[in-house]
Amino acid sequence: MGYIQKTKNILKCLLCVPIVLCVLYFTGPSMRYLVGFLPMDKCPLERADQLSLEYSVDATLDFWSRSDVQTCTSWKAPILWDGMFDPDLYDQTHRNVGTSVALTVFAVGRYLEAYLETFLKSSEQHFMLGLPVTYYVFTDLPEKMPDIKLAPQRSIKVIKVERHSRWQDVSMMRMKTISEVIESDIRHHCTHVFCFDVDQVFTGRFGSEAVGDSVALLHAYFYRLPRNLYTYDRNPKSKAYMEVGDFYYHAAVFGGSWKRVKALTEACYQGIMEDKKNKVEALWHDESHLNKYMWLHKPSRVLSPEYCWDPNIGNSSEIRVTRLQWAPKHYEALRTE
Repeated sequence: MGYIQKTKNILKCLLCVPIVLCVLYFTGPSMRYLVGFLPMDKCPLERADQLSLEYSVDATLDFWSRSDVQTCTSWKAPILWDGMFDPDLYDQTHRNVGTSVALTVFAVGRYLEAYLETFLKSSEQHFMLGLPVTYYVFTDLPEKMPDIKLAPQRSIKVIKVERHSRWQDVSMMRMKTISEVIESDIRHHCTHVFCFDVDQVFTGRFGSEAVGDSVALLHAYFYRLPRNLYTYDRNPKSKAYMEVGDFYYHAAVFGGSWKRVKALTEACYQGIMEDKKNKVEALWHDESHLNKYMWLHKPSRVLSPEYCWDPNIGNSSEIRVTRLQWAPKHYEALRTE
């Protein structure tokens, strides 16, 4: 009996190891520094024409210019890093094919005054320059919208939404709202949709190279970690439950064609509502459901952490440029719960 109990205690300790390592990684700069020495997987393709091409310009991607990072997935989708692409070629291609982009962002409660103006002004300097862009700003306070000077071919639509008592519900219910607005408006005006969290600042080019049928973002805190440390939802009762996955994706940025984003947001919303019916809430809310969807429906294009970097991580040799950065978080002041 004593042997069985001792074995159970050992197993419990082993199960706690990944959790302890994650806590150390997120809280300790020295641990993050050591993680930087872990090798990344490499692109298995020998030639760019072996890629699953979405656009002819994708054949110009130089996977081997970045031997320090993983530049493609096992399903032959590109992972975009600085130095792999010619921005002028991509811009010209997307102008020729008539690409137009909807950007959705939610600024509810105190988040509007804290972040929205900086987000929009920085977007005007860096996001999809040269392409038609329509901002869809969802807020409970439309009367407090900042006055933003827009470049030609760029416009803003403000849509009033309900303010939920819990920030988790704001985060999760955006999936329903985005799906509805794609159906009622976006699909009639834009070819593609990108969805952003508002507490971020554009700091460099976030351009047409990111446009694809289904676009996911590698989470800045997980892209170098072993897969067994990814914080997927491990509760079998949740629709977001995952045992294994490809990468850990960040829900602060996702996008694609309007059809694919509509399908994603509808599926995530259905999963969230099914969980609510069963009195379950996924570990990381809509992000957990997004990771489950992207595992079942592989993205056609993956963005490196350059496209959403947290400066608190510190220097990382493979991050040559940051295109979008996390703004300082003030959760205690901004969140109702």
